[in-house]
Amino acid sequence: MAYKKSMDGIQGGFTLDIRQIKYFLAVAEEGQITAAARRLNMAQPPLSYQIKALEEELGVKLFERGNKSLQLTEAGSILRMRGEEILELTKSTIEELKELNKGFQGTLNIGTVASSGAAILPQLITGFHSKYPRVSFRLWEGDTFRIVELLNGGIVEIGIIRTPFNSEAYECVFLQDELMKDPMAAVCNDSWSMGEGSVSISFKELRDKPLIIHHRYEEKITEACRTKGFEPAVLCRSDDIRSMISWAGSGLGIAIVPKSTVNLAETLKLKFWEIDEPSLETSVAVVWRKNRYLSSVARHFVENLKDFTLR
Repeated sequence: MAYKKSMDGIQGGFTLDIRQIKYFLAVAEEGQITAAARRLNMAQPPLSYQIKALEEELGVKLFERGNKSLQLTEAGSILRMRGEEILELTKSTIEELKELNKGFQGTLNIGTVASSGAAILPQLITGFHSKYPRVSFRLWEGDTFRIVELLNGGIVEIGIIRTPFNSEAYECVFLQDELMKDPMAAVCNDSWSMGEGSVSISFKELRDKPLIIHHRYEEKITEACRTKGFEPAVLCRSDDIRSMISWAGSGLGIAIVPKSTVNLAETLKLKFWEIDEPSLETSVAVVWRKNRYLSSVARHFVENLKDFTLR
């Protein structure tokens, strides 16, 4: 099986086969030719030759050679990410074809926004796994843009993402009414005082406070602040909610995150208030591509969603 692609900056076309990808990934993961050769059960010189030949064929340098280890270049990092996706897609295709003869089993590739996956996915999987114990799972994490990319590329069949997204391109299921309107929450430690005795606060109380915000919600947060007559004092912009909550727990500022994600840092002593601002509400959806074939595993997973109740 071969993977063919043209790339800007590379003269002519090239053919990248599965064996080459496996060789390259082994070296990337081990950081040494010797260790990778041992893992692949082959001699070191042929493996070194394969890597050198791959670099020459692609016209890029994949590794920086040190005295004791190899470090990926930028091109090498890109090939590692794509190579892992190619191998996973190849594996899932083979398993899906075998599934036709072996009955209901296989691997379901799920892409999830990290915060939503940690809070919701285990509950989704539990009921499904009890019905279909021969199904295994491969999880891919990232922000919504990354999960959409994986869905479009066929690497994952099911995505768990947060609004907003292009609903015209996807079928979707919102898990239940509570998640249809997931408000934002202000999270901080005991060093900050606001909203005493209340479970919610007005956005005005965030004036002049150092805010830790997610890239995805920056525009909405900025608009909400301006409607209240002030500019947000942004301390940090991040694409990882766990890190945002950790920063808030250390007292650096106030994190603004979806309320359903606050429990991602249960070990931290945190205070939080629901922000009384409807324009900031977000929601979680299980999505899959419209007009695209779904494996029987994915179809059963989608059908199982109708019986799901978040606990």
